Amino acid sequence: MSIIGWIILGLIAGFIASKIVNKSGEGFFLDIILGIVGGVVGGFIFNLFGAAGVTGFNIYSMVVAVIGAVVVLWLYHMITGTGRA
Repeated sequence: MSIIGWIILGLIAGFIASKIVNKSGEGFFLDIILGIVGGVVGGFIFNLFGAAGVTGFNIYSMVVAVIGAVVVLWLYHMITGTGRA
């Protein structure tokens, strides 16, 4: 997947995850970074359970990235003590 694909997937996944965790977006750039990191973390988590990680720009990869981004955002809020996570 190209860097543009990762950025678009990251933006969408990060925005959805930030809406799930704290009901408000984290900001444009943080949402992108959160989604990209979430895709990597989600891929790692899914691989631990024997499933495929991010496979391209598709719905399955979006679900993987959103789940990973929710985990990353939850950990971020737990470490920094911000938000309601």
